Parts: sequence; C-alpha cells; structure tokens
Amino acid sequence: MKLELVATATFGLEAVVRREIEALGYKVIRTEDGRVTYTGDERAAVRSNLWLRTADRVYIRMGEFRAETFEELFQQTKGIAWEDIIPSDGAFPVVGGSVKSVLHSVPACQSIIKKAVVSRLGEFYCRETMPETGAEYRTRFIAHKDVFLMLLDTSGAGLHKRGYRVADVAAPIKETLAAALVQLSFYRNDRALVDCCCGSGTIPIEAAMIARNIAPGLGRSFAAESWDLIPQQIWKEEKRLAFEAADFDTELNITAMDIDKRAIRAAKENADEAGVMDDIDFACIDMTTWEPGGGIPKGISKDDHGVVISNLPYGVRISNSEDNRRIHRHLGELIKACPNWSFFLITADKELEKEIEQITGRKADRRRKLYNGQIETQFYQYHGNKPGR
Repeated sequence: MKLELVATATFGLEAVVRREIEALGYKVIRTEDGRVTYTGDERAAVRSNLWLRTADRVYIRMGEFRAETFEELFQQTKGIAWEDIIPSDGAFPVVGGSVKSVLHSVPACQSIIKKAVVSRLGEFYCRETMPETGAEYRTRFIAHKDVFLMLLDTSGAGLHKRGYRVADVAAPIKETLAAALVQLSFYRNDRALVDCCCGSGTIPIEAAMIARNIAPGLGRSFAAESWDLIPQQIWKEEKRLAFEAADFDTELNITAMDIDKRAIRAAKENADEAGVMDDIDFACIDMTTWEPGGGIPKGISKDDHGVVISNLPYGVRISNSEDNRRIHRHLGELIKACPNWSFFLITADKELEKEIEQITGRKADRRRKLYNGQIETQFYQYHGNKPGR
C-alpha cells in the first residue's frame, strides 16, 4: 500500500532527518519546519521507526484541508478514508494543536474531529457506536493558519525513547538530539571521540550505536506493531535485518568523562543497557584539568585527529556562571593547543563563543540554533585540521 509518511523533527534538525530518510532509500516530497514528508509503503513505516535516529515520531499523512468553521472541520475530516487503516475495533484518541487559526480551541477541535471519524467509521462498518477495544491509532491534527494536517501516529512513544535510559542525572539531553550532534560532527569510527561533560552518557552511547550501526529502535516496540495494516512478518524480517546489520567487530575509541561520580555511574548503567558498555571508557575527572594524552583517550595525543562533542552545563538548570567561565576558558585553550582536534559544543550560554575567541582569536566555523527541550541553544562547531594536513 502506498503511504505518505511524515517524520517530525525538533526545530533545526529537519535537514538531518531528511538525510536519514534519503539514506533509507525513500523519496522526500517536502521539508517544512518541524517535519519531513516522504513516500513509502508498510515496510517503509517499519524501517523508519527502527532506523531514524533524529526524528521525533513517524506518522501516516491522512489528509490536509482548510477549515474556518466547525462544520467545515467536521465535513472535511469525515471525507478522509479512515477505514483504509483503522479497523472496526480500533481505538483512535485525538490530540493536536492550533496556531494562528480561527478554530483556536484545541478541545473543541478534538471533539469535532472525533465525532467526524466516528461518523465515517460507523457508516463504513455499519455500527452506531465504535467499541475502540483494539489497537491504538492515535490521531494527531496540526492546525496552522486555518489549514489542518491530519496524521496517524505509527510510533507510539517518541523515538527518543530507545529503552536504554535506566539511570538519569540533571538536565539530560534527548537521545534524538544527541544522535544529531554526532551526525553533524561527521564523526567516523576510526577517530577518537570524547564527551568531556557526559552526564548520563547519551552522546557517547549514541555515538557508539552509530559507529556500530545499531538500529536505535531495535530494543523497543511501536504502536503500529499491533496494527492490521502491517503484517507481523514484516516487523520480524526488518528486526532480523537490523540485527544482522550491526557491526560488533570494529574497535572504537570513545571516552565519557564527568566531574560527578553519580553521572559516571548513570552513564555506565545506560551504556550497559544499550549494549555498548565495552565500547566506552569512563573517567571521573574535572574536564578543566584534561587535555588529550596521558591515557585519556587511550593511545591518543593532542596531535592526533580527535573529536570532542559535549552538551555543556549552561546555568539554566544546573551549574553556575563561574563554572561556565572556567569550562569555556579551558575549551579555548584546548582548541588553541590541539589544532587537529574538532570541537562540537552545544550550550545556551551566549558567552561561549566570545570567551573562546578571546583565547583562540577565532570564531566558530559554524553555528546552528537548536532546541534542547524548550531551551534555545547554539551548536558551535570548531573544525580541526583535516587528516593529512
């Protein structure tokens, strides 16, 4: 069955999600703020959920229309062929949001959409009421400037919930964002990678999973697994292929460090749950005393071509301004002393680039606005010399 799929994304990560979709072999129709639309079939929905590292969820696009009255909303929603996917016993809770639309009341829109879907399915299945005792087909509407986009959620829990986060610390970074930072760094598994403020270990864990080609969704379940639309055989085949695609032979050099012993314990627990415990070296040290060499990371010096990727403390929920200043100054010293290393730093502290420039005389090579939850951050990229130069 030909499907139009929509992968939603955190603002700023749309291009990363698009690259992942295209790498899976699917044609992207359009990229908009917060979502990427592409074509596929039932197997594409399965692969997308198993393999997309940076998307928030995968939806089936059911329809899009303009509505400025509740009657228009009802009739347009009822005109969609919901029965193509939702069976007679399917449960279909309605969620959504409305921005800059005449129909701005979300509860009212939910109620109208629900009634319209019940009316459509009731007529198709010859029922006065819908039991909704079966699998869940969560319906999401996105209303923007009076245009309603209607979606069915194939993922269930957000794709950032890989299943390995069994221990947490303050201000953890989402798995999807961590994976995006690794991909934006163009990290390769033949280079050393260091997270000097690792927290619960999400960045090094995601880096190890990328380096090992471990499908991020392999350890969890999805809403569409219980749908009639997708045969169980497809789920079994794709999970088997994903397991066989993993590379457990390549030697990795990934280091996770943090000043907090509790953070290191949490990072180890999470890495163990993710199956990459043996791929990461853990060190409980103050990063302002660290520089490449001396065994951290193993066998690597400041003259080698390493990568630092870190979600720095930025005083919004943890740390304080003086801690930030010390960290920023030391990072500036490292960037100056280690020209072959590349540094990728995400922070909400707007003083970072200025403080590093005072020491190095250079601005970031690239910067990208990203959101860590509701916090606006900048992802600063300082590129080291390319190998061979």
